[in-house]
Amino acid sequence: MKRLSGWDAVLLYSETPNVHMHTLKIAVIELDPDRRDFDIDAFRRVIHSRLYKLDPFCYQLVDIPMKFHHPMWRENCDVDLTYHIRPWRLPAPGGRRELDEAIGQIASTPLDRSRPLWEMYFVEGLANNRIAVVGKIHHALADGVAAANLLARGMDLAPEPGTGRKRYAPDPAPSKAELVRSAFGDHLRQLGRIPRTVRYTAEGVARVRRSSRKLSPQLTRPFTPPPTFMNHMLTPERKFATATLALADIKETGKTLGVTINDVVLALSSGALRRLLLRYEGKAEPLLASVPVSFDFSPDRISGNYFTGMLVALPCDAEDPLERVRLAHDNAVDAKESHQLLGPELVSRWSAYFPPAPAEALFRWLASRDGQNKVLNLPISNVPGPREHGRVGGALVTEIYSVGPLTAGSGLNITVWSYVDQLNVSVLSDGITVDDPHEVTEAILDDFVELRRAAGLSEKLTVVESAMAQA
Repeated sequence: MKRLSGWDAVLLYSETPNVHMHTLKIAVIELDPDRRDFDIDAFRRVIHSRLYKLDPFCYQLVDIPMKFHHPMWRENCDVDLTYHIRPWRLPAPGGRRELDEAIGQIASTPLDRSRPLWEMYFVEGLANNRIAVVGKIHHALADGVAAANLLARGMDLAPEPGTGRKRYAPDPAPSKAELVRSAFGDHLRQLGRIPRTVRYTAEGVARVRRSSRKLSPQLTRPFTPPPTFMNHMLTPERKFATATLALADIKETGKTLGVTINDVVLALSSGALRRLLLRYEGKAEPLLASVPVSFDFSPDRISGNYFTGMLVALPCDAEDPLERVRLAHDNAVDAKESHQLLGPELVSRWSAYFPPAPAEALFRWLASRDGQNKVLNLPISNVPGPREHGRVGGALVTEIYSVGPLTAGSGLNITVWSYVDQLNVSVLSDGITVDDPHEVTEAILDDFVELRRAAGLSEKLTVVESAMAQA
């Protein structure tokens, strides 16, 4: 048994009937001619053989009586793979759009908290002798870095854990008395950590006071996020869309303009959102994005959340694509400086002291409000994925996509995940934000062409042969 960290618990408390807190990981797999009979039963056997190194898949949530403390993970529990790994078949022609629509349906239902908080869907019917595996994992289990490490283990990209174990016996369920005693003892330990947390906070405040930017309203927030078509009370329905860009094209563009891949991602997102703002609202103005920043990049970490959200202004009001790149770069630099001044772990450290019942009530209230999100317009993530091809059951993984959850009052999420030579874009929306989430991915592709034209580069984007055709 182990306690959820405060930050893990907050991601659990923030889930409501219309705000699902699971993340999605999608692997497209090409079957060799001699493996065309690879079916869901064979896939279940593959996962069963690897459970010993996929520890979070065996975690079961255990609530504390009277919500006296954050829940705990019962680490070693029985896993029914016939429940967790489910079949799905796409309609013809089995292309990117059909897969995206299926993933939207999969994302529209919450995970069952009485079982380990994950599901996998074995998707058949893809064109070109391919299948897809859609993993639905609760954010309380793993952040982007941990999920990438977990995925690497699942695809045999990471070395075997050093324990040498091949399977473990299920842990017995704890009694209520044991849970209460454990919670009481942990509360005492948390009280002992308060001086360190206060000291960490005071050091951040001192850095702010010494900073030359201390009088700037941009120190912690560039501005109040404006109301937009994407900011409203969410529906439970989810829609999903993907697109693939050549990583070499992104790197070439960034090198030409003297910026990072992350700057290019923020600029492309800004340009795409500008197009949507003009289409839906007739005007474009700067937006505020929450960009996750990890503070634990350990390659061995496969669970837990060690990240915080960095608020970055998106220059959607800038008409010139080169100006958008420059502003995206400058805004990201300013956001990083502000983020480091206050301390990247500030929120996660104080989250350990959030009381469960009031926190759940607060998030239910936020999720039921219609109108502007007072903190952000949308989350945008850029996660570096595996640099070499993975295999599952001997079959080649040709593409990987990932997307995080929607947050209350924000009906859009853009997540970029690199894989070998690809930069794979995923867009998640609720049921009413856009008519078709492919509007967003198409706008990103169009903006990339416009940016390369402005940079004096070829407008013809490299076709990634290993990826599905664009929708």
